[in-house]
Amino acid sequence: MNPSPAVPVVCAVIADAAGRLLLAQRPPHKHLGAKWEFPGGKVEAGEDPRDALSREIREELGCTIAIGAPFPVFTHDYGTVRIEMLPFRCTLAPESTPPHPHEHTALAWVAVNDLQSYDLAPADWPIVAALR
Repeated sequence: MNPSPAVPVVCAVIADAAGRLLLAQRPPHKHLGAKWEFPGGKVEAGEDPRDALSREIREELGCTIAIGAPFPVFTHDYGTVRIEMLPFRCTLAPESTPPHPHEHTALAWVAVNDLQSYDLAPADWPIVAALR
């Protein structure tokens, strides 16, 4: 039996002027509740990944981003679902309001060297490895 196709998921690795990265904490009632993640979400059918990322960040954080270079794409298998992770380097757009956790319980700006002290979602660890 062929496994179902991976669900395309985008995420924003948003850096501030000091080089810290924005993490968002998932709500406790959701899949991977209370884990920290690079914010983003599913790409809708026919949607460009960059457009999906801009939409997801507006919906989840109420801010706008400038999307830069992509990280390598990879697949992560959660057992119940496989995702194709499409991460992008980002910054807040100059005209953006500060991020606010509309769908998350908390936000944190974290130095790259401190990321390992957060309980990250498993699919985000390859991004941390790519940052080092």
